[in-house]
Amino acid sequence: MIILGIDPGSRITGYGVIARKQGKLVYLGSGCIRLKSDVLAERLAQIFAGVSEVIREFSPSQFAIEQVFMAKNPDSALKLGQARGAAIVAATQSAMPVAEYSARQIKQAVVGKGSAEKTQVQHMVKHLLKLPGTPQADAADALAVALCHAHTQQSLINMAGQVSKTVRGRLR
Repeated sequence: MIILGIDPGSRITGYGVIARKQGKLVYLGSGCIRLKSDVLAERLAQIFAGVSEVIREFSPSQFAIEQVFMAKNPDSALKLGQARGAAIVAATQSAMPVAEYSARQIKQAVVGKGSAEKTQVQHMVKHLLKLPGTPQADAADALAVALCHAHTQQSLINMAGQVSKTVRGRLR
């Protein structure tokens, strides 16, 4: 299973790609889509094209993205929502399921504390994926989204296994 995590932004969109191989999470790649235009419509097109290119390169089967949080500036929140939309459309065009996580859920899954600082997230991403260096902040956030999704999926699998054992026990 290959997971693409996205940290959306209207100026920089981070991406992180991990895989589950033999029960371990492995780093495949990460980076940033840096948006050069001042025109919002052009930036959205760049996000769509950039995420589509990452999908072609890594062929992920899962897509996870950070949810919009309500910023102090409503205009910024709207632009962030549009950036998320462009990335989500790229995923749905590739027939991938889309999972969304709040910043608090992501930090909780990766650091163990929903109010963790960006530097703590970067440190834990580096540690969990055994990276030789600290990833750039937006790429680290995207890798954290992918890690959160991987942990959530594994928890659901584990819970399903426990429910199955309980049901089998009751049927006997």
